Amino acid sequence: MTEALVVTGLSVARGGRTLVDDVSLVAALGSVTAILGPNGAGKSTLLKALAGLVAHSGEIAVCGRSTRGLRTEERARTMAYVPQRSELVAPLTVREVVGHARYAHRARHGWLAADRDAVAQALDRTDSRTLADRSFATLSHGERQRVLVARALATGARVLLLDEPTSALDIGHALRLGELLRALRGEGYCVLMALHGLQEALDWSDEALLLDRGRLVVAQPTKTLFENGVVGSIYGVRVLRDAGLGFGLDGRSGPPRRWP
Repeated sequence: MTEALVVTGLSVARGGRTLVDDVSLVAALGSVTAILGPNGAGKSTLLKALAGLVAHSGEIAVCGRSTRGLRTEERARTMAYVPQRSELVAPLTVREVVGHARYAHRARHGWLAADRDAVAQALDRTDSRTLADRSFATLSHGERQRVLVARALATGARVLLLDEPTSALDIGHALRLGELLRALRGEGYCVLMALHGLQEALDWSDEALLLDRGRLVVAQPTKTLFENGVVGSIYGVRVLRDAGLGFGLDGRSGPPRRWP
C-alpha cells in the first residue's frame, strides 16, 4: 500500500466550538474512501481542513510531504478539492473554468498542448463536453457539480477531495460518477468523498470513515461497517437489506445501484 494521505490529530475549532476533534486517518493511492456521518458530524469541515481552506491543528502529509511545507502551486498539483457548491460568479465559460485548474502547471511552463488535452479529457470524463462553451453561471446545480469534478481532474492531482459530489446529480450522472470513481481507483488515484447516501458508499468505496459530532467513530472497510450495527446506532435508524429500487446504466454490466 502506497500512502497518499496521512492525517494525525487533526482538529478544527470555530466560534468556541470544536467541529473536528482529533481525527487521524490514512488513505492509499488506488483507493476510494467515503466520509460518512449525520448532519453536523464534521464531514465538510474535515475535507476543507484537508484542502487547507480552514485553520486547523494537527498534521497532514500528502505523498510523504507535510502540507505545511508545500507552496500553493505544489499543493494544487498534489490535491484537488470539489466543494458542494461553487462561489464562482465571474462570467466564464465552462472551458475557462476547467482551464483555470491548470494554473499551477502554467506557472512553470505557460499554456501548452498538454493543458488543452487535460481540459478536454476532464470534460469528456465527466460528460461535460457539450457544456464547454456555455457560461458557468447559466448551469444547473447538477451541471455545475460535473464541471467542478472536471476542474479537479484537470489539475492532475492524485488526491481528490469531493464534498457531496452526487447531491444534485440525476440518477444517470450519479451512476456515471460511480463508474468514474472505479476507473480513478484503478488508475491509482486516492479519492476521499463526503456522502449522505449510504448506498453510494457501499457501492463505490473501499474504506469508510464514520464521524459523529466531529469525532472519528470508526474507520474500516465499507462492507464491514454495514455489518456490525454501528451505522444504525449513529444515525438512529435500522439498516434494511434489499430495500429500494435498483438502477443500472443501459448496456452496462455490473450490480444495480440502489436508490436512494
